[in-house]
Amino acid sequence: MAVTIQKSAKIRHANRTLRLNIALSPLMTIRHKNKTLATFLSFPLGSLGAHRFYLYGKNDAVAWLHFASLPLSYFLSKLYFNLNPFITYLPFMISLLVAVVMALILGLMSDEKWDAKVNPTSGEQSDSSWLLALILVLDVGAGAIILIGLMARAFDLLYTGGAYG
Repeated sequence: MAVTIQKSAKIRHANRTLRLNIALSPLMTIRHKNKTLATFLSFPLGSLGAHRFYLYGKNDAVAWLHFASLPLSYFLSKLYFNLNPFITYLPFMISLLVAVVMALILGLMSDEKWDAKVNPTSGEQSDSSWLLALILVLDVGAGAIILIGLMARAFDLLYTGGAYG
């Protein structure tokens, strides 16, 4: 369902203020954003910012920070090749953990709150299904594995100097 948006613009010229009501063309409509798709994108591809690009478009600075974490980590691993990969790939791992938490935040948000925040003018109502619950269960499992692995490796480096791997 396409919804046209009425915008109000003020123009100041020569000490006069003109108020114009501008109707955006049907080509510039707001599309309904799917909560299940956003949660799914955040789970496997969130460390590259896919969920942020889907929700907020290509002008989102946080999405570009997520996207830049992988090349930055790769660059650090090549620049400081004698450092442990745990240290050089830390920006990507942090981005991955943030994406896992973001998948939980997006998925556990109620449909009404989701529509009010993301789809205020789409005219459609979100209706989450069992697929969202499955994605959230997988996200919690993967997040726990990643977090426990990161903590185990950090303690190994801290207390043994990396003697176990």
